[in-house]
Amino acid sequence: MVSRRRFLGYSAAALTSPFWAQAISAPFASAAPESLKFVLKNDSGSPANAYIAGFSGAEGKAVFIRPDGTSYFPEAGGPEPQPLGEDPSIPVDGTVEVTVPRMYGSRVYFVTNDKLDFQAVQGADGTTSIVHPNFVSDSDSNFGKDWTFAEFTLNEQQLYANISYVDFVAAPVSLHLKAASGEQNVPGMPTGGLDSVAQGLRDQGGNWSNLVQEANGRVVRVLSPMHRGDDFAGYYEPYVDEVYSKYAAEPLFVDTQRDDLGVLEGRVEGNELVFGGERFAKPSTIDIFSCNSGPFANNPGSDSQERLAIVPRLAAAFNRSTMLINNEQPHGEDPATFYQHDVTSHYARVVHENLPDGKGYAFAYDDVSSNAGEDHSGKVNAGEPEVFTLTLGAAR
Repeated sequence: MVSRRRFLGYSAAALTSPFWAQAISAPFASAAPESLKFVLKNDSGSPANAYIAGFSGAEGKAVFIRPDGTSYFPEAGGPEPQPLGEDPSIPVDGTVEVTVPRMYGSRVYFVTNDKLDFQAVQGADGTTSIVHPNFVSDSDSNFGKDWTFAEFTLNEQQLYANISYVDFVAAPVSLHLKAASGEQNVPGMPTGGLDSVAQGLRDQGGNWSNLVQEANGRVVRVLSPMHRGDDFAGYYEPYVDEVYSKYAAEPLFVDTQRDDLGVLEGRVEGNELVFGGERFAKPSTIDIFSCNSGPFANNPGSDSQERLAIVPRLAAAFNRSTMLINNEQPHGEDPATFYQHDVTSHYARVVHENLPDGKGYAFAYDDVSSNAGEDHSGKVNAGEPEVFTLTLGAAR
């Protein structure tokens, strides 16, 4: 699978620390271009600004791309966050073209009727990192603004991009990639989708309504439940207990979807799910929602290849609540059965229900699927990209 997590790094969670990504090899015969034309379109009905931020492929430093396509490398003077030395915003009135160099762990932000506040901070090693808008704290100056983003990496192998709902749902963005191999589209959330997601979670009841963030009497975003962990403490635990009881009595098969690893067989021994030398304690609710703590902690530098293959498939099955009905993960998965158990990620359910094609990253391993031709995640990628278009739509 072509994974958001492998290309773009971990979920940005509290973006007071830099996000990053490691470039990976991809099965493309020729190198991707040194730079690519990005077309930024504003169909929101309001004045908008864009920001292209990430890490420079050539310099390995935090960078913004200016409207003229040149690079701006912020320099922080100390460990306390401080305003940027210049305004890197790109006014988007209709359609704007920007030439973007190779970058990784990057984002294209859009904000309407305002600008976003970024800051620079110096790390212990002396390098400058960017403090991105914080969507968790209402004390952040960006909290009440209408902003959203899409993620991308352009490296020597390919362009990879997606619309992420891993952290939150906000104003709609769609993607279109023209490449030598053809064209790809991700429609993203439609106009009115944000309000529909908010209403869907309010209708679900319980603490799901706490995920809805409002400012000035309107919904500005809907958070992933991993950012409201205290509200969901203990939520998944009864389901996890049932799962571990089931697989104490019968095997669980995980298809790594790799020729060298094949299908792995697991059983519960004591309080751990065991696949050969890999052992998985019971995940907590926040482990499941975040996909990156407890037994699902991501340690690519030290984890075995088997563990790296097992974790995404277990995390996806728990988020989708299919562990009790399918002992062949993900080979036997049927999207029609996702999120049908009472204990499930209703955030992911409602997000997918409101996407025209059902595709979008509602959690970090939403790219897990039963076969290579199936895509739940809503990504575009190509080894010979020609034009990448990002369109900001109307929220309502």
